[in-house]
Amino acid sequence: MAFNYPKTHLFHFALFLVLILRSANVEGLNVGFYANSCPLVESITSNVVKQTLSVAPSLSGPLLRMFFHDCFVRGCDASVLLDSPTNQAEKDSIPNQTLRGYEIIDRVKSALEMHCPGVVSCADIIALVSRDVVVQTGGVSWKVETGRRDGRVSVLNEALSELPPPFFNITSLKSLFQRKGLSVKDLVVLSGAHTIGISQCAAFTNRLYNFSGTGDINSFDPTMDPNYVAALRKKCIRNGPNVFVEMDPGSSKVFDGHYYELVSKRRGLFQSDAALLDNAETRNYVETHKISGNQGNFFKDFAVSMVNMGRIGVLTGNAGEIRKVCSRIN
Repeated sequence: MAFNYPKTHLFHFALFLVLILRSANVEGLNVGFYANSCPLVESITSNVVKQTLSVAPSLSGPLLRMFFHDCFVRGCDASVLLDSPTNQAEKDSIPNQTLRGYEIIDRVKSALEMHCPGVVSCADIIALVSRDVVVQTGGVSWKVETGRRDGRVSVLNEALSELPPPFFNITSLKSLFQRKGLSVKDLVVLSGAHTIGISQCAAFTNRLYNFSGTGDINSFDPTMDPNYVAALRKKCIRNGPNVFVEMDPGSSKVFDGHYYELVSKRRGLFQSDAALLDNAETRNYVETHKISGNQGNFFKDFAVSMVNMGRIGVLTGNAGEIRKVCSRIN
């Protein structure tokens, strides 16, 4: 369920974001970059996302993840969208094989090419779509900085090395986020994106069986709630079909703060979720925001962290290009 702000809180929240974003003009990025060159860019993108999620709500998680998976490899340059004739692009790597929704990005691009050909980058489309997904699933809106240009390189192995696997511990997570210019707070806030979407059992079954590594198939990750383990085992049959489960059971189609309640109860699906309890700052955030009344603060923080992530390694000015088709360079 979306959080209902009192009007006074809405005003102060909006003022806060305006102040933050007015001061944020990073290397050619700014809010309203297409105001003159493509004034309908945001409404066109929003309409496509709204239509998509009305008939395919399961795409909300993958479309939101796409922004993260793009920005963490070579920066936010839409390299995750490029095809490779030899299957050696980012999208072919194991971490990206569960991404879906590329056709939605293409649909937005086609609509924009009809309205303002050769103007809007695929990198900016991914950023705008991620915001609109959050809005359409009941979450917060924010002003998206635009002005990114598209990269021309996409390498499978770089995705393997730069995207955090689900088994990362808190030390590895903090190190990776620091390399990307993101803070520990950004780490715990952006982890909250796991409030929507689903995951293949293969991403976490190591926590359910033989976790000790001694051959005892009944041993499981001791940081998990045993009742949660039992429920997951019923859904994820060992060595059976690769089924999907909700990352935020009972609330996986709604962007809310329920994720932190689950993590606090040792019901985070991945080891990287459980790792948030292994650091004083991230644990404090989880404990503070597990209460539904603090959802508004999470929303505010998420908006700021998404802007921060959207600045990673951007190409602006004359760097890169504006692709005509998002899946291939010009």
